[in-house]
Amino acid sequence: MALLDPIERGQRGLETEAEVTGRAAHEPATLFEQSWRDFVFAEVWTRPGLPRRPRFLVAIASAVTCGLQDSQIDDFVRGALKTEALTLAELREAALHLAVYAGWGNGGKLDRAVTRVAEELGLPPAEVPAICPDPWDPDVRSQRGHDEFAKVMTFAPGPPATPYLEGINNFVFGEMWCRRGLDEPSRRWITLVGVCESGAEIPIRSHIHAAISSGNCQPAEMLEFCLQYGTHAGWPKASRIQSVVLEMIDKVAKGLPWHAK
Repeated sequence: MALLDPIERGQRGLETEAEVTGRAAHEPATLFEQSWRDFVFAEVWTRPGLPRRPRFLVAIASAVTCGLQDSQIDDFVRGALKTEALTLAELREAALHLAVYAGWGNGGKLDRAVTRVAEELGLPPAEVPAICPDPWDPDVRSQRGHDEFAKVMTFAPGPPATPYLEGINNFVFGEMWCRRGLDEPSRRWITLVGVCESGAEIPIRSHIHAAISSGNCQPAEMLEFCLQYGTHAGWPKASRIQSVVLEMIDKVAKGLPWHAK
């Protein structure tokens, strides 16, 4: 039986921490801090099943929504920028996207973290195109949102019969999802964290199904997502999400919609 060396694991954790956070690694002083080094960084972040870009997106979004300290949010933002997994402009887009799926308060927390880290690194301001620079026809924008919803969610939406549904058509899909400053797969990972944290059954199930059926997120990546998300959200939440992921992987493989019995 091959034995794993705890000293090697600790060293791998420190090296990964330095890379992921963009700063010198901290030698742990408590058992809790050892778990960050020996499990989160040494074992989770080094797994090959999920590329670094989505890992950063999941880590950043869940650090904000799961109550991690500002310094820890800054760490992941810094690491994403220094490793060039994400650009400053993409992180500005990520803050807007997170605001929609986790609330404007959380979007603001991320936006402020991006500002802090950009100033720390001496980065020039990113060019961020205006949300809507030109006059628009409300009916055209509503139809554009309807079409974008169908593409993103892989099923047609109902009519915008309430103010809330109008907002989904007009802004969420008619403007935000149409922005190309952040690619669709990246938006998926942020969305998944937001809906998983919401605890809302229909968004969780429909978005997980759409992430897989669209081809943006591969089944194996979705299973890795559950582990990455669980390091910030906790195992009970991640266990629930994993059960939905397994169900939706099966439904997509059989060509079934998310709500099929």
